[in-house]
Amino acid sequence: MAHVNRQNIGNFWAIPRKGSKYLASASHDKKDSIPLVVVLRDVLKIVRNKKELQRIINEKQIQINHKEIRDTNYPVCLFDIISLISSKQNFQALLSKHKKMIFKEISNKEAETKIFRIISKKVLSGKNVQINLMHGRNIISEEKANTGDSALLNLKDNKIIKIIPMEKGQNAFVTRGKHAGYSGKIEEIVSRGGKEIAKISSEEGKTNVWTKNIIIIE
Repeated sequence: MAHVNRQNIGNFWAIPRKGSKYLASASHDKKDSIPLVVVLRDVLKIVRNKKELQRIINEKQIQINHKEIRDTNYPVCLFDIISLISSKQNFQALLSKHKKMIFKEISNKEAETKIFRIISKKVLSGKNVQINLMHGRNIISEEKANTGDSALLNLKDNKIIKIIPMEKGQNAFVTRGKHAGYSGKIEEIVSRGGKEIAKISSEEGKTNVWTKNIIIIE
């Protein structure tokens, strides 16, 4: 489906509920993303329409996570980095405390790396280990890592810079659920009813969150 009814868009879309009845739908990862055309036209207001965006794409002027983009409906997910080559601007997708996806302008240096949650691991032939990251990215690596840890990735060469373990003392960001957008330091991780719960504290207070709903950040 190329379009979605405006009334059915995700709550994290930072656009008005009133307007044209239909909006573009992301080409994949529909549940957790906003299509590029909506981000650049309706949120950042860098292009006026889809035709203008297509022209810029044809000129190879747009990258997401250092990958050249050819699709106006390409999905923009949390922590993704949109780079505009001609203007030398970079915008990273973040989640506000109001659970809305916002876009922070970052430097070229900051745009070279991205944090990923480790979803799973798989041992391949020859004892190589495939680390499966969020948003479908996979890396063959000798790094020691566990599911739930985070990997800081160099987007230019697709190599892991370091693994950040999910453990007491680390900084966590809540990506989904009623506490989405909240961040703080992990005080403790406990098992409760077969689920791992992280006790997180910040200046705003304390909260308990399923570890599956957080990502460890620097």
